[in-house]
Amino acid sequence: MGTSGWLRGVASALAVCLATQGAAQDVVPVSAPAAAAQTGPVTNLPLPRYVSLKASEANVRRGPSLTHRIDWVFQRRGMPLQVVAEYGHWRRVIDRDGQGGWVHYTMLSGVRTALVTEQVLTLHSQPDANASERAYLEQGVVARLGACDQNWCELNADGYRGWAPQAAIWGVDPDETKE
Repeated sequence: MGTSGWLRGVASALAVCLATQGAAQDVVPVSAPAAAAQTGPVTNLPLPRYVSLKASEANVRRGPSLTHRIDWVFQRRGMPLQVVAEYGHWRRVIDRDGQGGWVHYTMLSGVRTALVTEQVLTLHSQPDANASERAYLEQGVVARLGACDQNWCELNADGYRGWAPQAAIWGVDPDETKE
């Protein structure tokens, strides 16, 4: 290949790179406080919103396509994630620590889950700190999210069901209500 062929190849690669970057720039990441009234351009669902990991493994990519590098792999089915942007079949998600990237929408579920953030979380029979204790969950346990009022959420983990303070879990917004 001559110099002109090499330059055409470089120019083509650069054009693809710029087109991909341009497409990714069309996606507007949303910060949590400003997101109350925003909806995703693809799904028309609220941004940000919580989802869970449907698969036991999901590649987390640097950009919204298969050509983007895989930064890491989520390996925990049911893990709560927050969708902060959308582009085509891709969703930009973050985890509890704010780490994230682009995941194909088929790897995500609308089933709501929550992650226990306290060392030991007591599940109560009613949304009241004085209600009887039903179970104890350790930090890092993923539980299915049930109803929530402004201060308490109903959780189900391994058949144990009870109420926990919203402040003790990640996967629900402060003061969020859910039926």
